[in-house]
Amino acid sequence: MSGVPVEWPTRDLLSVRADTTPERTAIVDADAGESWTYRDLHHRVHDVAARLDDFPGDGRVGLLLDRRVAVPVVLFAAMRRASSVALFDPTRPARELASQFDRADCRVLVCGDETEELARETVTAADADCPVASVDDPESSAVEPIHDDTSAVAMPYPLSRTNEQVLLFTSGTTGRPKGVRLTVGNLVASATGSAFRLGVTRGDRWLVCLPTYHMGGLAPFVRATLYGTGVVLQREFDPETTAQVISDHDVTGVSLVPTMLRRLLDDGWTPPEHLRFVLLGGAAASQALLDRCADRDVPVYPTYGMTEAASQIATATPEQAREYPGTVGQPLVTTTVRVLDESGDPVTTGETGELVVDGPTVTPGYLDDAQTEAAFSEHGFHTGDVGYRDGDGRLWVTGRVDDRIVTGGENVDPSVVADAIRSHDAVDSVAVVGLPDEEWGERVAALVVAAAGSELAAGDIEGHCRGRLAPHQVPKTVGFTDEIPRTASGTIDREAVRELLEKER
Repeated sequence: MSGVPVEWPTRDLLSVRADTTPERTAIVDADAGESWTYRDLHHRVHDVAARLDDFPGDGRVGLLLDRRVAVPVVLFAAMRRASSVALFDPTRPARELASQFDRADCRVLVCGDETEELARETVTAADADCPVASVDDPESSAVEPIHDDTSAVAMPYPLSRTNEQVLLFTSGTTGRPKGVRLTVGNLVASATGSAFRLGVTRGDRWLVCLPTYHMGGLAPFVRATLYGTGVVLQREFDPETTAQVISDHDVTGVSLVPTMLRRLLDDGWTPPEHLRFVLLGGAAASQALLDRCADRDVPVYPTYGMTEAASQIATATPEQAREYPGTVGQPLVTTTVRVLDESGDPVTTGETGELVVDGPTVTPGYLDDAQTEAAFSEHGFHTGDVGYRDGDGRLWVTGRVDDRIVTGGENVDPSVVADAIRSHDAVDSVAVVGLPDEEWGERVAALVVAAAGSELAAGDIEGHCRGRLAPHQVPKTVGFTDEIPRTASGTIDREAVRELLEKER
């Protein structure tokens, strides 16, 4: 068609949405009791986008915030200026954030009152010449504001599908977190695939109670803006309060990890009729949990996804989850999944192999070129996960090639935990593994050898890890032994370690 731009979208998604349905509700802040239409959000983004021009350079916009309206505001302001947002986890210590911040090449680090001190510590630890800006009242802050409410006009910069839009850090098989780059095209393709799988109605409202520095918490803002639907934002998950928010705000969809859903059910929750989707991801859901959902008429959609694919890869309907226990359903319409053997050749139907993902949702690569090269082949992105497909294309995920632990929806690198424990003066050696856990999917567990002449208790190890590790990385099970079990080749015998740790539960 003549005159139709090939590289749609050419403007940020919010500009398009505000032109189309400005009066629709964009965001409801359930904690503050406030709401914004797409017109309101558009004007606020105008101010922030104009303010971003005061921070020169081609670097990314760093964001150290969680579950606040400011998160989508900064995201769309950066998109309006064709800039990328690097999202940082505010539960992590400054020295860990400093390493990520240094690699992210940011021209400004945006924070709020609750993260301002951590932001300044991070910039200092990174020895970076980078300003820190706050989204909160400048009179209560020691750093400059990111907005001044002047209703400045920031004309949208032209966009391409290949524009990097977000940078998220995710743990892999080494101690160095991987910086995952996602483009405008990745985000739009993911939202499109999700719409085809779940369906969309004008009255949809998606509750965000997952961390917004992960794709699970960030994706609903992109999807809602593309669809013209609404988002309800809750700053902290709590079974009783979350159930009330779902009821009071006519929430039709929510993304949860199994731990959250289990806590809701334990609290006696029964979903209201208007709730159409509970997208369940972040970790494998037990069949017992899915059976409880069926008993309570919870519309649960088990999903398999990852940051590198901009969220969902495959999603099962409630009917599929009941009829084919353990499946995560067929891949989304925008995604191709291949199952390959150790030689990189496709396996036959029902045969297990590594899952390799391809399509427009898949990241163009990591910050580190070597990590990118190691993760991709001509077939696509190698997930490191193991599984199989049946004759109708339904997917089962059965394990992982590496030793990564997934606990409560969070990835944990065992080597990072082991390094933190080994820094204790009374520790000689340690092995860290994941143990099956009904609540968390997996729990982080550590088997410790005390230094000669030293006495240690589990509480000593847990206390030492707090402040050095994020809360989800701190071991929930600690055992002690005289010697770490090893194989004939000298590597840690992880199965033997698990057997010893099971006795400590």
